[in-house]
Amino acid sequence: MAPLVLFAAISGCGNGAVRIKPPSINANSAAAKAIELYDTNGDGTLDSAELEQSPGLKAAMKTVDTDGDGQASESEIADRIKSWQATKAGICVVNCFITLDKRPLEAASITFEPESFLGDQIRTAIAYTDSSGAFSPSIPKKDRPSPEMPFGIQLGFFKIRVSKEVNGKETIPAIYNSETTLGQQIATDDPAIIRQKIVLNLKSR
Repeated sequence: MAPLVLFAAISGCGNGAVRIKPPSINANSAAAKAIELYDTNGDGTLDSAELEQSPGLKAAMKTVDTDGDGQASESEIADRIKSWQATKAGICVVNCFITLDKRPLEAASITFEPESFLGDQIRTAIAYTDSSGAFSPSIPKKDRPSPEMPFGIQLGFFKIRVSKEVNGKETIPAIYNSETTLGQQIATDDPAIIRQKIVLNLKSR
């Protein structure tokens, strides 16, 4: 697996250093929105059942749940977003691998969809798997916030949707696409990112 590469700035063609700014997110407002959306019992925190509604946030709980109570509070979510912003990383390249029933999943489309409570500053990233099941998500050029932004994905909480149609029929179970339970945090200190290895192991049944 090739190493993860993080970019806070890149070199422009003949223009010197070009700063790739992190997305502008109000961490406190985003955290409040997450609680508003998913706190169905009204206790001000998100428990394990409520976190099922937000796969990206659920996947990040090792770094979000700083007091170890198994729940995500508004302040913990806000602090996690602020921690991304503190890195000054505007975009990163992450290499990933996916299997279906223990076999590499070839020719599948992968969508990293930012959790809605983050607002519209974080963009959707997509990828297509190769014959080994490898892929690296990136914001399509037409959707990048600025023309100088390079290949890669922004930091954030993401739902992951996997799709592969054969003869017009979806072959991937709904729990991995339309009703996805897959999520990933893109952050410099996320365990999967530290290991330089994001692996998704899917089952057809």
